[in-house]
Amino acid sequence: MLRKLARSIRDVKKPAILTPILIVGEVVMEIMMPLTIVRLVGYIRAAEGTGSMKYVIICGVQLLCMALISLLFGALAGKTAAKASTGFAKNLRHDLFVSVQNFSFSNIDKFSTSSLITRMTTDVNNVQMSFMMIIRTAVRAPLMMISAIIAAFSLHPTLPWLFVVVVPLLGLALGMIIKVAMPLFNRVFKKYDALNASIQENVKGMRVVKAYVREDHECEKFGTAAEEVKREFTRAEKVVALNMPVMNFFMHVNMLVIAFFGAKLIINGNPSVAGSINVETLSSLLTYSMQVLMSLMMCSMIFVQIAISVESARRIVEVLDEKAEIVSPQNPITEIADGSFAFENVSFKYQKGAEKYVLSDINLTVPSGSTVGIMGVTGSAKSSLVSLLPRLYDATEGAVYVGGKNVKEYDIVALRDAISVVLQKNLLFSGTIAENLRWGNPNATDEELVAACKIAQADEFIRTFPEGYASHIEQGGTNVSGGQKQRLCIARAILKKPKILIFDDSTSAVDTKTDAFIRKGLKEQIPNTTKIIIAQRVASVMDADVILIMEGGKIAAQGTHGELMQTFPPYREMYEAQNRVNEEGGEA
Repeated sequence: MLRKLARSIRDVKKPAILTPILIVGEVVMEIMMPLTIVRLVGYIRAAEGTGSMKYVIICGVQLLCMALISLLFGALAGKTAAKASTGFAKNLRHDLFVSVQNFSFSNIDKFSTSSLITRMTTDVNNVQMSFMMIIRTAVRAPLMMISAIIAAFSLHPTLPWLFVVVVPLLGLALGMIIKVAMPLFNRVFKKYDALNASIQENVKGMRVVKAYVREDHECEKFGTAAEEVKREFTRAEKVVALNMPVMNFFMHVNMLVIAFFGAKLIINGNPSVAGSINVETLSSLLTYSMQVLMSLMMCSMIFVQIAISVESARRIVEVLDEKAEIVSPQNPITEIADGSFAFENVSFKYQKGAEKYVLSDINLTVPSGSTVGIMGVTGSAKSSLVSLLPRLYDATEGAVYVGGKNVKEYDIVALRDAISVVLQKNLLFSGTIAENLRWGNPNATDEELVAACKIAQADEFIRTFPEGYASHIEQGGTNVSGGQKQRLCIARAILKKPKILIFDDSTSAVDTKTDAFIRKGLKEQIPNTTKIIIAQRVASVMDADVILIMEGGKIAAQGTHGELMQTFPPYREMYEAQNRVNEEGGEA
């Protein structure tokens, strides 16, 4: 896990290495100052009434220089630690995002959207904080503690042994706190995922919430999720909160014991019992005692932060370790000959352990340039069927061919560039209309944009906007209607100039007249492109070269409109029912 996370350090290695070096310089200066003070106080006491201020001034200048150097090292260490930790977090988020972008749909199905968001935000923040503490505080605290203990033993051979007794006791107490807190923090992050899911779902479905006047219900649901996060976090923090009072208790007890025995030795004046000691030595020992125990407190803070971030790190590495199930083969084919495709004994299920197949025994051959209509009730696996062509999923059994070759032989980028998919709920991004259209072809000219939009019946409404193709689209396309959004997405797909163009119920929000114009434009303007139209309206597919009727993941019937009207009664009944509705409603 650490090796996987360490890969994200890459371009910030220099500040990450420089930070501990600067910390060493800071600690050395802080350790030397009490020793200098001991010499200064000893000189003042020994030279009372006869000494010179020259030595005092020299020691004062030395102390000032040490303090300034310590300040400089500390400030530089803070700067390099910040640069290293923020750069590490940036790289880690980038690596996570790239990893997710490379996922196949089956990989994405393993993680919820809210969980991925939490991993890229909260979890990365936790790991970033731990990384900064590791390269700075985790170096400073042990180094300060060891140096202070060594310096203390150089002043007195007996009293510093109190540090050696206290350190294991504090370590034991800290270990018990972390052992109890870790499982609690593990549960907290699962609650975070649920909370983010509630937020995402509510914001995305805000129109539905308001349409059904469910604001109070959603507020109550969010409040419940937030309360669960608070409750779990409170339980974890209650345990972690014991850390500070335990540290303070040991720190003050240790200082009290040192002060007591040190004062006793000074008052008794018996150097043969435990070595010589004087006031300045005791003062420095108390300073070192404070440094040792403050270092221990910093160590405890590090361990607490690490305890919090271990689960975050595990969740991050889980995403980084996830291997895309669909990858390009060695020496892949990069050219797709044409838009022909075939299914040969294809069966498919989304999860290997699933008992039931989503698609079963699919056999189909379609020549290039054909128009294929696909109909069926909701859940009949229409979308699942076409998702196998661009390898959004791989067939569980059998083989899928495009352009005469097995899709598994193609380079994935080349294959997906040759296949455009227009979904019923396609997404537009914030930016201008032209910028959204150029997702299909970044190098498309203005003339090509207009031509694609004319085929998609989008040019007319675009020109009604004050700024035309430069008009701004809000995130998600919230400032255009559903039909306008679908036509823009169709134009975007046409701009790719694909060999196969798939419409997954993507004209459901446009009227039948506009739908007919779109189909006419596709037939006339891109005749060599294979077109697959998934629809609920017979009118959308009746001119297709072949119509597939899906039932229960199988092709129940196939043929032209005329053939199905004669041989497949359910299709005829659907056509007659829809025609009757159109005539009664007066729809053209």
